[in-house]
Amino acid sequence: MYHKILVPLDGSRRGERILAHVAEMARRYEAEVIFLQVLTSDAIITDPYQALAYIEMEALFKHHEEEATAYLTGWQANFNGRNIAARVCVERGGVVNTIIEVAEREEVDLIAMSSHGRTGLTRAFYGSVAAGVLNRVDRPLLLIRSRDE
Repeated sequence: MYHKILVPLDGSRRGERILAHVAEMARRYEAEVIFLQVLTSDAIITDPYQALAYIEMEALFKHHEEEATAYLTGWQANFNGRNIAARVCVERGGVVNTIIEVAEREEVDLIAMSSHGRTGLTRAFYGSVAAGVLNRVDRPLLLIRSRDE
């Protein structure tokens, strides 16, 4: 039924709560798991005087890419240790768009993620990645609501 499962993670414990569900499904269907972390930036270089800022931003991105790769590689090793095929993907861009683009490019059968369960003004201010993916995705989505304990 499922051959590839995309798991977007943001590094939070709340985001990781989907992993037990994913491990069970991956084991049951012998599916490959793709761990994804999306790095974003609101900075846009609009003039030549910002070249130094761009260089510094690139160095910062490289640092965050290394941290994200190390974080996801830890989960990959965890799943591989349980005989679940897994790999790592770190991308740059808008979170919702990038999740959908990676799902299409990798031809995943399922996207599995946690919703942080924000409501009211917090949700309005931060937006909702889960809602954005849900409203635009063209494939099955496993979504669990993750709240503070």
